[in-house]
Amino acid sequence: MITYALRRLAYSIPVILIASFLLFWAVRRAFDPLSKLRLNQDPTAIARETERLGLDKPIPEQYLLWFKGFVTGDWGTSTRTGRDVLDMIAGAAGPTIQLIFWGVLLGAIIAIAVGTYSAVKQYSAADYVFTGVSYIGIALPAFWFGLLLIQIFGVWPVQIWNLAEPPLYFVGLHSVGHSDFGDYLRHLALPVVTMTITLVASWSRYGRASMLDSLTSDYVRTARAKGVPKRQVVINHALRNSLAPFVTVVFLDAGILLGGLVVTEQIFSIPGMGKLLLDSLLAGDAQLLLPWMMLVAIAIVVFNLLADLSYAYLDPRVKLS
Repeated sequence: MITYALRRLAYSIPVILIASFLLFWAVRRAFDPLSKLRLNQDPTAIARETERLGLDKPIPEQYLLWFKGFVTGDWGTSTRTGRDVLDMIAGAAGPTIQLIFWGVLLGAIIAIAVGTYSAVKQYSAADYVFTGVSYIGIALPAFWFGLLLIQIFGVWPVQIWNLAEPPLYFVGLHSVGHSDFGDYLRHLALPVVTMTITLVASWSRYGRASMLDSLTSDYVRTARAKGVPKRQVVINHALRNSLAPFVTVVFLDAGILLGGLVVTEQIFSIPGMGKLLLDSLLAGDAQLLLPWMMLVAIAIVVFNLLADLSYAYLDPRVKLS
C-alpha cells in the first residue's frame, strides 16, 4: 500500500506542475496585477511593482519566480485588501472545510441508506419515489433552494409567531459573542442542507446502481443458496462490496467542493473559499487568485489519490500496481 501510494504521489507531481503553469499563464493573461496602480497613474510605483513581481520578464521566468514564492510560503499581498494572501486563504479554508466535512458525512450516510433501500426494494413504490425525488434534487438550483430554506426557517417563523430570533440562522457560522455548539448547529443547518441535497440526490443514484450490481453477483447468489439470512447477505456481502466505487465518487466530489461552494457561501454570508474566490474575481485580485487556484488543484489531485487508495483498500481484488 505504501509503495503504491508513493508511486501515485510521484505521478501526481508532474500533473500539479503542468496545472500550475497553465493556471499562472491564464491568470496573467486575464488579469493585470498592476491595474489599480495604472488607475492612479503613478509611474514610480508601477515601475517598482513591475520589477518586484518580475512582470518585465518572460512568462516562464515569472512562473518560476512565483512558484518559488508559493512553495516557500510567500504567496504575496492581496491588491484588494492589502493583507497577506496566505493568511486570507487559511482563514477562508476553515469555514469551507467545516461545510465539506458535515455535508459529505451527512450526504454519504443518507445516500448509502437510500441507495441500499432502493436497490433491495427495486421497482417498489418507495424506489420510484426516491428516484423521482433524486431527479428533482439533481435539477434543483442551489441558490433558489437556499433562499427558500431561509424564507421557511429564518424569516416566516419570526413574522408569523413574532419570535425574537429565528429557529435557524442564515448568516455566517457563529453569532457575534457566541461560540457554543448549539449556536454553531443553528448556523450550520441551512447551508449544509443546501449543499447536501444535490450530493444525496446524485450519490444515492450511484449507490443504488452499485448495490444492484452487487446483489446480482455470483457470491451473493451463492450466499443466498447456502441459506444465509437476507439482512446478512445485504449488509455483509452486497453493501460491503458496493462501497468501493461509492467511496471513490465521494472522495472525488469532496476535492471539487473545496472550491465549489461559491453559491452556498455567498447566500449564507460564510467567509469561505468560494466567497473569497468570488470577491477576488470581482476585484481582479490576481495575487490571490493564483494561490487559490493552485491550492484547489492540489486538493483535487490529493483527493483523487485518496479515492484510488480507498478503492484498492475496500476491494482486495484490485491490485496495487
